Amino acid sequence: MKLWPVAAVTALTVTLVACKSPTPPRGVQPITHFDASRYLGKWYEIARLDHRFERGKDHVTATYSERSDGGIRVVNRGYDVKKKAWSESEGKAYFTGDRQTAALKVSFFGPFYGGYNVIALDDDYQYALVSGPNRGYLWLLSRQPTVPDDVKQRYLALATSLGFPVDALIWVNQR
Repeated sequence: MKLWPVAAVTALTVTLVACKSPTPPRGVQPITHFDASRYLGKWYEIARLDHRFERGKDHVTATYSERSDGGIRVVNRGYDVKKKAWSESEGKAYFTGDRQTAALKVSFFGPFYGGYNVIALDDDYQYALVSGPNRGYLWLLSRQPTVPDDVKQRYLALATSLGFPVDALIWVNQR
């Protein structure tokens, strides 16, 4: 049996999967009338569902800025409590459709992209609820290190109604 046809099909499959635009979870809609220029800047992570790439981190922030290729530069920063050290990772994000719908794909690892969907955002661009490609990814973000209780309750109620496991949220220390 010749291996090159198998290798070629495998490489093609990996490429197609890696380049496929992620979609939001079923029944979850990214917001429309989104203004990326207003979303740029620093956001504090208030709460998140647990993932290995953020496990054990406090004081987490995400800073977004324009890229020369039309995308968005993403810089995530956090303090690893066990290692007693700051870490930072840089990625890139691109809209999966029109720029007024807050559905993006983000990559920190070459051609592999994950979904980034802003599913709630206040009119002043101060608080955001963001999902990934499935209900295992959820973030509550704020322009300040804290969120008023009424905003928190409203966003948690929305996340609950959309089927996200809000009881599993990790509340990030921003003090």
